[in-house]
Amino acid sequence: MKWIASICAVVVMMFAPLSAAATVDKTKPYLMMEQVGGNTFDRLKDEQQALREQPELLKTVVEEELMPYVNYRYAGLKVLGNHLKRADKGEVSEFLVAFRAYLVTSYAQVLTQYQDQKINYAREKAIPENQRIVSIPVEIVQKNKPPIKIEFKWRKDRKSGEWQAFDMVAEGVSLLSSKQSEWGGKIRSDGLPAVTEELAKLAQTPIRYETASGQ
Repeated sequence: MKWIASICAVVVMMFAPLSAAATVDKTKPYLMMEQVGGNTFDRLKDEQQALREQPELLKTVVEEELMPYVNYRYAGLKVLGNHLKRADKGEVSEFLVAFRAYLVTSYAQVLTQYQDQKINYAREKAIPENQRIVSIPVEIVQKNKPPIKIEFKWRKDRKSGEWQAFDMVAEGVSLLSSKQSEWGGKIRSDGLPAVTEELAKLAQTPIRYETASGQ
C-alpha cells in the first residue's frame, strides 16, 4: 500500500532532528510539530553527503532524534489488541523491543526518500486539560502530485503532561489498524514469538539509497 510508505515518510519529516539550540515544548503538540518540522529539511540537506556515504547513520539519527517523539510502547500494545490478554508478559516485552527496532529501521529507510517536500500545519486549537488523545491534521505538498492529507494521533502522558505520537490515519485507514490486521493472523496461527522473530529480522535490513534506475 503506497499510502503507508507516504505517511511513514511524513512521520520522519515531521519529527526529524532538531538543532542543538532548539528546545521542543512537548506539552503543546501543535507547537511541537512546527518546531520539529521547521528544522527537518535543513538538517537533511546539510547531512546528505555523509548519509549517502554511510546510510546506516540514518538509524542513529532516528534513535537520537525521532524516537523521543514516538510512543512505540503504546503503539505496539495497540497493534497486539486482543492478543495482549492471552500473551505471555515476557513474549510481549520481546515483541515491543523488536517492534521498536523495526520502526527505527523503517523510518531510517524512509529518510532516504527525502525530496524537498513541504508541510502545511493545522492551526492550533485549544485542548481540554482532561483530554489525553488528540488528532492533528497536516497536508503534505509534493511537486506534480496531489497533496497528501494525514492525521497524526497524539497521546498525553498522565504524569508528565507531555505528548507523543502513536498513530497516523490516511485515506480513513489507521496505520496501527493495518498492522494489526497484517500481523494478527500470523499471531493466531504461528504465535507471537514468530512475529517477533520476523520483526527482528526486518530490523536488521541494511539501509540503502535507491538509484535513479531503480526508482
